[in-house]
Amino acid sequence: MTRSVADELADLLTLERLEDNLFRGQSRDIGTRYVFGGQVLGQALSAAQQTVDPSRHAHSLHAYFLRAGDIEAPIVYAVERARDGHSFSSRRVLAIQHGQPILNGSVSFQIAETGVEHQIGMPEVPQPEDLQPPVPLPPEELAALPEKVQRWLTRRGPFEFRPVHPRNELRPARRPPYQQIWFRLTGTTAGDALMQRAMLAYASDFHLIGTAMLPHGVSYLSHELQVASLDHALWFHRPFRVDDWLLYSCDSPSAQGARGLTRGQIYSRDGRLVASSAQEGLMRLHSGD
Repeated sequence: MTRSVADELADLLTLERLEDNLFRGQSRDIGTRYVFGGQVLGQALSAAQQTVDPSRHAHSLHAYFLRAGDIEAPIVYAVERARDGHSFSSRRVLAIQHGQPILNGSVSFQIAETGVEHQIGMPEVPQPEDLQPPVPLPPEELAALPEKVQRWLTRRGPFEFRPVHPRNELRPARRPPYQQIWFRLTGTTAGDALMQRAMLAYASDFHLIGTAMLPHGVSYLSHELQVASLDHALWFHRPFRVDDWLLYSCDSPSAQGARGLTRGQIYSRDGRLVASSAQEGLMRLHSGD
């Protein structure tokens, strides 16, 4: 029986426990040169969650990408139980490959509490049903790209994306540094709230640094551009389902020093702000000489 891409993502984010605070995850080649950053984020969160009482849910994750991950090798996650307080728990996570750290992160958990609430409203955009899926590249243009890039562009990934304003990544036009993308898990998942958070951490690494490229007429397919995620922050605000449409509203307030900063707000389709993110990424232009 063929497993769905949603089930494959759940398997990817379900780690093998080696010791009380030690876990191992596998990697999946999705056409990127190195391990996809969202995979390491989701697995690091999954590892931390397994060391906390299930009544405490992650409300924030902060991580630094230290080295590129090797797709061909498993990743070991070492969790440090930094603190368990009355309301909050804190965990530090180190992702390791070949004896070297590739990610250093912290996750904070909290018991369910009530209090004052407010949120910024969701942007007024078309509903996902009113938007078309991205148009695939013509076969002759696809064939001219490196094999790994071809796999990236033609893969059937676990998430479906529908940008409000699509862009040709091979011939990127200059645009203001903001964009909105509807996304959802392909298929359905029976995952609990813990798996929902790990899956959203995975998906949150898409489109962020790309927003900082919009004003400069470059994309991740530009030969003269070196791109890498440097850090990532994610805050969970309200319950959500990744198998229903979510809107990722991203903006980039600044790019400087070969780095671009991007922020994201994730809304459910009924307008609730369910999560926020931030990322700084390397954007190094080469002259081509």
